[in-house]
Amino acid sequence: MKKLLAAACMLGLLLTACGAPAATETEDDGTLHVLATTYPVYLFTTAVTEGVENVEVSLLVNQPVSCLHDYTLTVTDMKAIEGADVIVMNGAGLEDFMDDALAASEGAVIDCSEGIELLPAMGHEGHDHDTEYDPHIWMDPACAQDMMAVIAQGLGEALYGDDWASHGEFHTNQLVAKDVLEQARQRWAEQLAPLAGAELITFHDGFQYFSRAFDLTLLKAIEEEEGAEASAAEIQEIAGLIGEYDIPAIFTEVNGSDATANAIARETGVAVEQLDMIMSGGGTGIQPYIDAMQGNIDTIVEALG
Repeated sequence: MKKLLAAACMLGLLLTACGAPAATETEDDGTLHVLATTYPVYLFTTAVTEGVENVEVSLLVNQPVSCLHDYTLTVTDMKAIEGADVIVMNGAGLEDFMDDALAASEGAVIDCSEGIELLPAMGHEGHDHDTEYDPHIWMDPACAQDMMAVIAQGLGEALYGDDWASHGEFHTNQLVAKDVLEQARQRWAEQLAPLAGAELITFHDGFQYFSRAFDLTLLKAIEEEEGAEASAAEIQEIAGLIGEYDIPAIFTEVNGSDATANAIARETGVAVEQLDMIMSGGGTGIQPYIDAMQGNIDTIVEALG
């Protein structure tokens, strides 16, 4: 109990030093309330906090989504942000929809994209977005490992301040999850090695980091939403690419629209398969992430192999 009280006091000092008073919820119940903005960030955060007492992790965007560009915070979302002691976010512009709420929040913020080399954003056909960088960093397992390291350090600093390095529970969990993920990453690289350089056409712009990680070529990516299907010119372009590169399958996203992909399939005879951006799901810890990525790898090997 003494350790818990010390942790709560340290968190209060940290937030006060940042110009904001400590969240009353932490003083009331002795629990560090951590809010993860997206499902991948939630999985990484629960992996890092597994078994650590008096830390509660919740998920902000808790619904099947394919694209967060047009996400609007609900009243429930606003209350969750207000009540969080620490907010763990993906960063790189993914959560632009909550800029105003973050500015009003008293919680410490952990940006998981810190230190990661970001790729330029691909074009958003049919959309009016002004994102400089591609925020889908979690789709590269090496980036996912880096994200967990940032989370472990950020939570350690939130609880223990400058003395965080001498408290190893978050760091130990991060290293365990990193090792499990690294074994999976090596297995995936071996599976995809025969397809090195293979061309992908996706109906979501989030597979750029994934393609780089596994030596694939993202030939064309269209982020298609309901009511904003690709134009006739884009459909013609994709059909031409399918013929030029002899592509056997194109890929939609599990929570996205497949209208254009199916139209192209009818015209060209190409197969339509689904990949998972891991933006929704169940469970905690690193295993659901590994399972979803394994599903993506298996789908690509079967479709293109």
